Amino acid sequence: MPRTCTSWGEALTVYTRPRVIAMLFLGFAAGLPFPLVFTTLSAWLRHVDVERTTIGFFAWIGITYSIKFFWAPVMDRINVPGITTILGQRRGWMLLAQAGIIAGLVGMSLTDPREHITTMALFALIVAFSSATQDISIDAYRIEAVKTEWQGAMAAMYQAGWRIGAALVGGAGALYVAQYVNWTAAYLVMALAMGVGVITALLIDEPERSIDRATIADEERVIDYLARSAHISQTRRNITAWFIGAVVCPFVDFFKRQGKWAIVILLFISIYRISDIVLANMAYPFYIDLGFELDEIANVAKVFGLFMSLFGAFVGGMLVVRFGVMRILLLGAVLVAITNLFYAQLALDGKTLAGLTIVISADNFSGGLAGSAFIAYLSSLTNRAYTATQYALFSSLMTLAPKFISGFSGAIVDGYGYVPFFVYASVMGIPAILLVLYLMRKKQG
Repeated sequence: MPRTCTSWGEALTVYTRPRVIAMLFLGFAAGLPFPLVFTTLSAWLRHVDVERTTIGFFAWIGITYSIKFFWAPVMDRINVPGITTILGQRRGWMLLAQAGIIAGLVGMSLTDPREHITTMALFALIVAFSSATQDISIDAYRIEAVKTEWQGAMAAMYQAGWRIGAALVGGAGALYVAQYVNWTAAYLVMALAMGVGVITALLIDEPERSIDRATIADEERVIDYLARSAHISQTRRNITAWFIGAVVCPFVDFFKRQGKWAIVILLFISIYRISDIVLANMAYPFYIDLGFELDEIANVAKVFGLFMSLFGAFVGGMLVVRFGVMRILLLGAVLVAITNLFYAQLALDGKTLAGLTIVISADNFSGGLAGSAFIAYLSSLTNRAYTATQYALFSSLMTLAPKFISGFSGAIVDGYGYVPFFVYASVMGIPAILLVLYLMRKKQG
């Protein structure tokens, strides 16, 4: 049957719903730590003359986000002692993760990267691990809190909050403080800003979780296993049953629902963001090497760029509601690949605020639009009985290959220069475009 289009008025009113609005603040909490271990950190390192090759290797800290599906089953099944009974499963894990982020940021603020680069990497790893854990709980909350039709709007609000946290506060805010005070103060202020996430986790309601009949049947097989395994010790039976229910069942469920297309979908997820993630690792060193000051980068790349990202996210959310996710995924993939070439032109032109503004406008708008569509797509693939585990798998695959490849970005720039690097980053987006077209044909068939 052809898809029924929702009116523009109905598409807009979805943003007035309380749980959709709540995603703005949860998105802020998720976005704030991200640049502090990536783009803002790379600016700090380059600002104090750490080599670009070393800065590139710091991207591998991001692999923490890419393997979070390993501990996501724990967050689906195990309670946080003393917290879950009061706040619930999702909020309890949020608060624990936020405590880790705050502790790691304080540690980074007190470390001099020129003398203790390894210590800085370890504290950044603590922040990244805690941030990835927080992402698991927030993603699970987002998917469980509303019906499927509102996921595009939830994704847009999440992105809006994420961009405010990442661009305006963790990006521009940290750069302003570093420019006019110092880097230690910048990271201490960011640790305090995580209080927004703590307050939000305390105020929101725990979502209800639903389990469909097919999932219940899978769980009953685990119960049958226990009944047939009286000869095995109780401890071993409990561990095996937990592993089957928490780890095996979520992955079996996905492959059962998607059939032969499961591998294609996972491949698509793993490469959709590769173009912009590979480029992002060298963006701030590029701005600094062009001669821009920290406050100039904050003004254009973060403050102005934030509004372009929000505009792109909201446009993407509305377009998904009105036209469906696949066509907007295609549009986003094409725009991201094209706008990455704008960086190459800026590298040829040299330092101009007008050129930087154009690059940031195009890049952030396309990234926001593509992000809304992609988050909605990942959410549509998830069984709510295994929300944390399955979404963690998808979002982990989204960044695993890009983060690994981006670790060599500094070496590429040192060896060949910025222009070839940006062209290379743009070309990396072509496979994603081809796979979107392939999946669109599959859906129509």
